[in-house]
Amino acid sequence: MSRDCPVSSAAEELVEVPPTAQGGIRIRDLSHRYGHGAEVVTAVGPLDLDVPPGEFLVLVGASGCGKSTLLRLIAGFETATEGSIEVSGATPVPGRSGGMVFQQPRLFPWKTVGGNVDLALKYAGVQRDQRAEHRNDLLHRVGLDDTAGRRIWEISGGQQQRVAIARALAAENSLLLLDEPFAALDALTRERLQDDLRRVGQGRTAVFVTHSADEAAFLGSRVVVLTKRPGRIALDLPVDLPRAGADADELRASAEFSALRREIGLAVKSAAV
Repeated sequence: MSRDCPVSSAAEELVEVPPTAQGGIRIRDLSHRYGHGAEVVTAVGPLDLDVPPGEFLVLVGASGCGKSTLLRLIAGFETATEGSIEVSGATPVPGRSGGMVFQQPRLFPWKTVGGNVDLALKYAGVQRDQRAEHRNDLLHRVGLDDTAGRRIWEISGGQQQRVAIARALAAENSLLLLDEPFAALDALTRERLQDDLRRVGQGRTAVFVTHSADEAAFLGSRVVVLTKRPGRIALDLPVDLPRAGADADELRASAEFSALRREIGLAVKSAAV
């Protein structure tokens, strides 16, 4: 798609993803509406979108453009009014198609940090005698070594969100879905978690929802900007910034990053009109 095209059409060429590809997402002629009769509201679509396995897709747009609705459809929490969605070649099933991280951590306060991760491992089918090893590995991956015995109220908001990411990674699937998980955090914590997610998310397909052009530019290997409601694709932009071995601070300070962030920001503003 041309970067100068303000709104995409269903006739645009799509990158074909084999329907059985693990972690691949295929969306065709998708529309989703809420309400009935005179109260009906079209939240998303029509749109077509393919996400190849291993891609880190960021959905960005103004409030109310349908980003979170599209994510819930991919997760299987809602069913499309028209069209179809396939994840790994099948209809999405809540809790099975992908691990989900919400804006709030949604942890169980009566369980320890380790207990929250253990529960996710239990639902993922990990045997009891293997959970401690898996739990410790997951907590290490998100930078929470030696926290398994701590209570939820004893750790910071940023640490709680790390636990939520570890819990989402516990499921043996190839898709990670994140709905503005860092929106409520301070700027420094948010940047640190962005750095962590860039690292731990490698090897899985990810779909990340945000309002932030800065966050989209830093995290995504591909950025899709949605129009105002009903959400359609205004910009579909591959990101060429290095994803492995790059210093995060140097990347954010680079001219390439600044140009990308500006392009995304301008597209969001234009699409919201």
